[in-house]
Amino acid sequence: MADKHSQSFFGQSTGFTIQSSSKNEPFIFLKFIKKKKDDTWEKFSQGEGKTIKISLEEMIMIFQVLKHKINSWNSYHTYKEDNTPISFSWESNKENILWINIGTYSKMLGFAQIEIFRLFLKHLIKEKIKFATLLNSSQKQDINPGEKQESSITNDDKNDLILNPNIMTNSKKVNDTNDDQIIIDGFIKTETEKALLIVFNSGQEAWFPKSAIHSQYKREIGIEQKFLTSKWIIEKNKILI
Repeated sequence: MADKHSQSFFGQSTGFTIQSSSKNEPFIFLKFIKKKKDDTWEKFSQGEGKTIKISLEEMIMIFQVLKHKINSWNSYHTYKEDNTPISFSWESNKENILWINIGTYSKMLGFAQIEIFRLFLKHLIKEKIKFATLLNSSQKQDINPGEKQESSITNDDKNDLILNPNIMTNSKKVNDTNDDQIIIDGFIKTETEKALLIVFNSGQEAWFPKSAIHSQYKREIGIEQKFLTSKWIIEKNKILI
C-alpha cells in the first residue's frame, strides 16, 4: 500500500490538489493555484498559490458534503496573521456541481471529479483512521481493558448511549426520562462553550444548549451518535426525526 497520495483537478484558470504525505499523519493538504495574466500558472516554489492543512475531523465533514448528508460545510483557518475562510457547498438546485472556496481561490467540480474526490477522500479517511490513530506503547499502558463502562440510562432502547466516561464530556447524568425528552441520531458539526450544532440524517441542523443534552456524548466532530435531549428544541426547529 502506497504511503503517499496525490490527486489533482485542473480547470482553465484554477488548479486544486489533494495531498497526503503519509498514512501515519492525521491530516492532508489542499493546494490551490491560479493561472496568471501572462497565461502561466502560479508556482509554490515562488511563494504563490494557497496551501491549507485539513485535519481528520475536517476531512470527515467534507466527506459528509460529498455524500449529500449535509448541503455545505464552512470553516475558518488562522495561521500566523493569515486568516482563510473555507467552504464546500453544492450549487443551488444542482446536485452534481460542487463549489470549493478557499480564501480567494474558487474551484468548481463536476460529476466525475466529485466522484473521484469522494472515493479518494473515503480511502484517505479509512487509511488514516487505521494508521494515524494507533496508540504507542506508553498510551496503551494507560488503558485498562477490564474497565467497565458506565451509563445512567437503563432502558433497552437507550443502550446505545452507554459510553466510556473517560472519553466523554458533559458530566450530567439522567436517572429518569419522561415525555419531555427524546433520543435523536446525528453528529456534532460545531461546538461552542455552551452549545452544540447537531446535524441530523435528514440534513437539517440546529443549535442545542448543552444544558438540554441529557446524556454523555463524544466531542469528536462528524461522528454519528445518539443524544438524549429535550423535545421542545426538536419541535421549535421543526426537525424531522
